[in-house]
This record gives sequence, C-alpha cells and structure tokens, in this order.
Amino acid sequence: MVFADLFFIYVFLPVCLCIYFAAYGIKLKNAVLVVASLIFYAWGEPLWILLLLFSTAVSHYGVLFFDYYKDKPKKKKTSFIITMVLSLAPLFLFKYTGFLVENINLLPLVNIPVPKITLPIGISFYTFQALSYVIDCYWRKVTPQKSFSKYLLYISLFPSLVAGPIVRYQTISEQIEDRKTTVDDVSEGLTRIVIGLSKKVIIANNLSVIVANIFGTDITSTSVVGTWLGAAIFALQVYFDFSGYSDIAIGLGRVFGFKLNENFNYPFLSKDIQEFWQRWHISLGSFFKDYLLYMPIFGKRHKYGGLLLVWFCTGLWHGASWNFIIWGLFFGAFIMLEQFLSERIKKKNKQRKKASLNPIKIKIPVLIKHIYTKLILMVGFGIFYFEDTKELGLFFKNLVGANNNKFSDIMLSTVLTNNVFLLIVAVIFSMPIYRGLKKASVDYEFENFFSYVQTAICVILLLVSSIMLVGATNNAFLYYRF
Repeated sequence: MVFADLFFIYVFLPVCLCIYFAAYGIKLKNAVLVVASLIFYAWGEPLWILLLLFSTAVSHYGVLFFDYYKDKPKKKKTSFIITMVLSLAPLFLFKYTGFLVENINLLPLVNIPVPKITLPIGISFYTFQALSYVIDCYWRKVTPQKSFSKYLLYISLFPSLVAGPIVRYQTISEQIEDRKTTVDDVSEGLTRIVIGLSKKVIIANNLSVIVANIFGTDITSTSVVGTWLGAAIFALQVYFDFSGYSDIAIGLGRVFGFKLNENFNYPFLSKDIQEFWQRWHISLGSFFKDYLLYMPIFGKRHKYGGLLLVWFCTGLWHGASWNFIIWGLFFGAFIMLEQFLSERIKKKNKQRKKASLNPIKIKIPVLIKHIYTKLILMVGFGIFYFEDTKELGLFFKNLVGANNNKFSDIMLSTVLTNNVFLLIVAVIFSMPIYRGLKKASVDYEFENFFSYVQTAICVILLLVSSIMLVGATNNAFLYYRF
C-alpha cells in the first residue's frame, strides 16, 4: 500500500483513525497500530510480512540474549555479533546477491546464473532501525524492550515503515509506553500529510515527466544545457518525492501521538556539500555518522578512512548498482576535500597565532558558494539517475558536449515553456516559504487569519491531489525501491 493512493487516503486511514481513537488505553491503541501496520505492509505482497517478523524477532530476542550475558563480556560480544549478522543477512541476500553474482561473472571463465530476487519493500529502512536498536542496547544507550509486541510496533509502525525516516528507538521509546494526541497534534499532523501528498502528486510526479522528456531514450540526443537542466530538475523531483513521503510519515506519526524526527531541512539552501548532507536524508546521515564514521579500520580510527567507508556504504545502501557506489564516493570526495581545506586553514592560523601574525581570512562570496554547490549537486543527481554504467558514461560526456550533442535545442525550450509555472513553483517551495509565513504569523499576531488561510489551502490541495490520483495506477515513492 502507498500513501499517494485514494484507497489509503479515503478508506484505510479514516478506518484506522476511527478504530484507534475509539480504542481505550495505550495497550489497545498499540495493538490497533500493530495490526494496521501489518495490514498496510502485507497489502501488496503478504509473503514479505514473514521476513519483517523474522527480522523483528532476530533483533528483539538477540538483544535480550546478549543482555542476559551483560556481566560476561565475551559471551555478550559473541551474541551481539551473531545478532548483527542475522539482522543484516536478509538485506544482503535480497538486495545484493544478484549484484555480487553479476560482478563475479566478470571474471574469466565464470558464468554463474544471476538470481532474480525481488526486493522486499522497505527492507533497508526497517533493517537499519533494528540495527540502531541492537547497537544502542549493546552500548547501553537504551534499555532493552522486554515486550515483543511493543518492539514490533517500533519496527513496523506504518508511517515510517517502508521509506523512513529511520527512527531511533530512544526517540519513541517513551511514546510507545505512554502518549497523548492533542487537537494541535491532529491539526498539525493533517496539515503535514496534505503538504506531503501535494509535494508528491502535484509537483514530483509532474517533474518526473519533464525529466523523462529531457533525457528521453537516448541521452546523446540531449543538449549540453538540457543535460545540466535535466539533472537539476531530477534533483528537485527526488527532493519533493522523498521529502513529501517524510512529511506524510511525520504527519501520520503526529496524529497518532508520535514525534518522529525530521528528515529534511531545506537542503538546497546549502552553501557547501557538507551542509547539504546535514540537511538531506538526515536520519540516514546521522545513522552512518553515529555507527560507522568512527569505526576502527585495521585496528585504528582513521578520519578520512572512516569518511570513505561511510560514503561507500551510503551509496551502496541506495541500491545494488555501481552508479550508487560512484554517487556516494563522489559526494564523499567533496566532503573530504572541504574538511581537508578547512583543517589546513585552521592549522595555518594556529601557526600564525603563535608567530603573532594575523589569521588567514578567506571570504568566498555567497553566490560563488551556491554556484559551486549547485553544480556539484547537478552532477551528483545525474549519477543517481543513470543506473546503467554505459548511460552514465554518456551522461558525463553530455555535460561537456563530448557526444557531439548540441549546446541547446528547440525541444528543450518547448519543454521549459510548457512547464515554466511548475518549475517556478518547485523552486519557490524548495525554500522555507511556509516556515517563514508561519513564523511571521506568530511575530505579527495574525495566527488566526493564517490558520484559516492554511486550512482553505490544504482543502484545495487535497482536492487537486485527489483529482490527479483518479485513474493513476502507480504512485510509489522513489525511495520505496531502496
């Protein structure tokens, strides 16, 4: 089941809300959410619910097992490693087996049949949630949950189950035990849901059509300007698609009394690549930072080695394809470069301070910073788009006209002219317009008026989104495939 679906919006969700709020007591409400979450996940492919339950059971009972040996370090460590391996095994089996076999087949005289394995929806997200719980319990950051049903609620909670955000157990552990939903929670939650749905249906889906028209079936026929612009529009498409899902997930959580963590913070405002990744897919970035960045490599902690490992894994997490690995290492290289240059300047300034010299001050114009960042992002999202390595190579050539492609073309002008309003709206609403207006309504005391206008706009957006969903057969979010 997907959020951007009329059945979910007008049948599943209202029924779920009615039963949930009619239920008395937190235990019964939790039971309603568990059942609803399992139905939600099993709706398309019921078989995968067994894998979800297996992963949940492994991490839950694995933690209880090594917690039992908390005073016996060797047994605890062994139990922890076994739990981690069993928790990761389904992800590697279903997501990376085919990719691994394909690359082994590149060796001489090797021809192993490539298995066709369907990827269970959301496996990357709920596996990482389970891993964060296992590691936090091992590090004693959280107290192990004794109740399987409560832990199952944490893993399977349908708002964040299939495409995040990756929720840490410590974020909602107290809310599982006790929570309340206020009128403000419902109001804010429903508003967030409508905004997220509109991002997906009205903006992201239509941007995807533009991207498909620009890149077409043969990338070499796209002009240089078209290639750069196509990558930029694809970046906006991914942002509105994924942040739209996150908005719906956070809004649904709010309605049910859960305060889920934010996953996006207007990333296109960033002035360098480091800042971009502090604002984009925040839950994944914080996961790798907290659990992988400082991992000892060959017995020691290596800062840049840790960064390289993080960005290799970030790319691989997104998909079993070389373009995702290249994509991760591409961004990782620029982050390492930015950190290296920053550290060099700090080191020089320390030396100059000891010598009683004025510090080095490098002031790069903000416009130049934005141009640098946006150019890197366009190339990066182009890498993300082309999963076929041959097409990816052609994309790189297209960027500089090495495919004998034109600098610009009439088709591109037509596409832009026909979609100029949509593109303007996309650019404007990738900025904190709503947040600024909401803050201004408080500062200048017109909250009531803003609330009425907001409600009216949400009703209109819901109607428009609903109309656009009529007859739509597939509105899966991009990150469902990861």
